[in-house]
Amino acid sequence: MNQDELKALVGQAALQYVVPGQIVGVGTGSTVNKFIEALASMKDQIKGAVSSSEASTARLKALGIPVFDSNEVAELAVYIDGADEINGQGHMVKGGGAALTREKIVAAQSKVFVCIADESKLVSVLGAFPLPVEVIPMSSARIMAQFASMGGQAQVRMKNGQALVTDNGQHIMDVKGLQITDPVAFEAEVSQWPGVVTVGVFAYQKAHVCLLGTSAGVKMLKF
Repeated sequence: MNQDELKALVGQAALQYVVPGQIVGVGTGSTVNKFIEALASMKDQIKGAVSSSEASTARLKALGIPVFDSNEVAELAVYIDGADEINGQGHMVKGGGAALTREKIVAAQSKVFVCIADESKLVSVLGAFPLPVEVIPMSSARIMAQFASMGGQAQVRMKNGQALVTDNGQHIMDVKGLQITDPVAFEAEVSQWPGVVTVGVFAYQKAHVCLLGTSAGVKMLKF
């Protein structure tokens, strides 16, 4: 089974966590796109969705699924999103699709976080995937220096020869060379650096369940 088929498999499997009559939290990325396609099959059974990005909002609306502003919804029963890395405790690295801030906001208002991923995303230690960090542009040089003191090499993510601008109007920094052995402590420390909007370690908003696409089918991990 190729990666695309594995993504479709877990996207379909995630439907079992969608609560009929409720609003579902929907993440961002190629695996989530497969979930959005699957969600269209039961759109008449849900009120709609809260989305973590402009891209996902556009996909949901194109399929006739209503999208609510997160401020209109007190609590979500479930949030379904992918990950760039996930460890055995449900801690994740996210933000490869540049939507980490909104993803963390929607995760925080959800009772259950279901991570959908293929088996290549399961790691013993977070950090091999370059860590995304959303930053306010004027702080970039100082934050790069702070990561360098940790042994990390940070660079601003580029798109078409210019710094990528997020849905929130900020920049993304990708940090290589980190070994994040204590994700909770790491997230707490980096989150309080002036200029950091959101760090892509999801330890406080960790996954409760991971549906992992494997060659043998969908494997469920609970944390």
